[in-house]
Amino acid sequence: MSDLSIFNQFAKKSNTPQLKTDGKAVIYTRVSTKEQAENNASLETQLKYCKECASKKGLEVIEYFGGTYESAKSDERKEFQKMLSYVKRRKNIGYIIVYSYDRFSRTGANGAYISDQLKKQGIVTISATQEVDTSTSAGSFQQNLYYMFSQFDNELRRDKSVSGMKEKLRKGYWVGGFPFGYSNRNPGKGKNPDLYINEKGKLLKQAFVWKAELNMSHVEIAKKLQAKGVKTNDKRISDMFRNPFYCGLIVNSLIPGEVIEGKHPPLITREMFLKIHNLLEVGEEPRAYSMDDENLPLKIFLRSTTCGTPLTGYIVKKKNLYYYKNRRKGSRENKSAKKLHLQFESLLSQYTIQDKKYIAPLKEIIYKAFVDMNKERIRENEIVVKAIKEIDKKLDRLEERFVFEEINSDQYKRFKGRLESEKVEKENLLSSSEFNSSNLKKAIERALKIALNLPKMWSLGDIETKRKIQYMLFPEGLGYDFENDRVRTFRVNSIFNVISSISDKKESKKKRNQHYKSEDSALVTAEGFEPPTLRAEI
Repeated sequence: MSDLSIFNQFAKKSNTPQLKTDGKAVIYTRVSTKEQAENNASLETQLKYCKECASKKGLEVIEYFGGTYESAKSDERKEFQKMLSYVKRRKNIGYIIVYSYDRFSRTGANGAYISDQLKKQGIVTISATQEVDTSTSAGSFQQNLYYMFSQFDNELRRDKSVSGMKEKLRKGYWVGGFPFGYSNRNPGKGKNPDLYINEKGKLLKQAFVWKAELNMSHVEIAKKLQAKGVKTNDKRISDMFRNPFYCGLIVNSLIPGEVIEGKHPPLITREMFLKIHNLLEVGEEPRAYSMDDENLPLKIFLRSTTCGTPLTGYIVKKKNLYYYKNRRKGSRENKSAKKLHLQFESLLSQYTIQDKKYIAPLKEIIYKAFVDMNKERIRENEIVVKAIKEIDKKLDRLEERFVFEEINSDQYKRFKGRLESEKVEKENLLSSSEFNSSNLKKAIERALKIALNLPKMWSLGDIETKRKIQYMLFPEGLGYDFENDRVRTFRVNSIFNVISSISDKKESKKKRNQHYKSEDSALVTAEGFEPPTLRAEI
């Protein structure tokens, strides 16, 4: 029996998502700020390229989305979500066209996850300026790298801003909204604030006295302030009593573990602040602890997801066992240091490269992807470098003419000063560029080498090594959910996000080879931990 057609009814269906072939598409465009939307033609340019891409591929555009300003730091964007909802409802949409992948999303792995979920519905995200074949594994990986490095670019910009804020804080100047009771005599972006105690601050000072001298309840103090025209409540009063800013000191999550002498006038004395603090902590046995405690390296770095309070620690001397603790008054949140360290090492293993042979190709892939995303910036740098070389030639020619007495001393000095001033401006422009090829290569290489053995390096390292690894991977620290026994990530270094993404793909492929169900999640998490990135629902 040679004709097998009768058996076709028993043939298995493909598990590979089937792309829609109707040739229907939508276009999504955006800029990041209102100023960009009003003052340049970027949206028009994006739309032009997207239409040309649709025409080239023979696609029919049936709807347009965006056309306005939406920051892509979060995927909870009004037009973006409207577009996702539209393509999900319409069964004939096969393509979402964007100018570039950073117009679609700058949230790294979360953007990649959204694209992957769309692909499972038969919808492909394509870029008009970045040709990628997402039907292949290599193309999908390249698309994900674009998302990763859009996030990386965001973080470079953010880190530059945060570095300035940290420097300002360490000089004793407050950043952000000023605490209640203070006003600024020197407003303006980039200026150092000149704070003074306003009328409400003088009333607040009386509240501190009531607490320190009479130990009034917070509810009673709030009522007395309200009677004087100050809108507040007991919770807010409690927060202010715990803020050392009012005794002339600065603490901030941007400089964890540091206490800075502020430039602002103190509302109360430090003695009064400590007296109030002792009253607030009454009933608790005070515990001395050191930030450099080798046995509790995650102190301050971890904070409660319930209230945001940084975790401290203590030792049960009889058992010689260390514990982490939420020191918020009334909190009973404690966790064994030994168990929490094992959980943290398990989290680090998600960002670990299993074999040295992957370092070289990974370095090239990551670097090329980032360079490709920054072509415009690189071209600008090349133009500046060329201009500096031209100035050097002019300086050499100027000196030659002076030596051969073609120009006099005054002319030589005048033109030399002008050219040198122009050269300094160009060099400053070059040094301020956010893209630095050499530094990027070094950062990628260093990160990949560290990623070979993260858990062991952290476990065996001294307190400084542990902290460097912690903040290198998780710049904003981690949150700890005592109720569910989970550590939650806020932000992950983009390079390690790429490593984690590759590890997840390898693990997923391994599971498929072992006949695991194909719908199992591609992101494998250690028990007790959240995935390294948040995922938005399509």
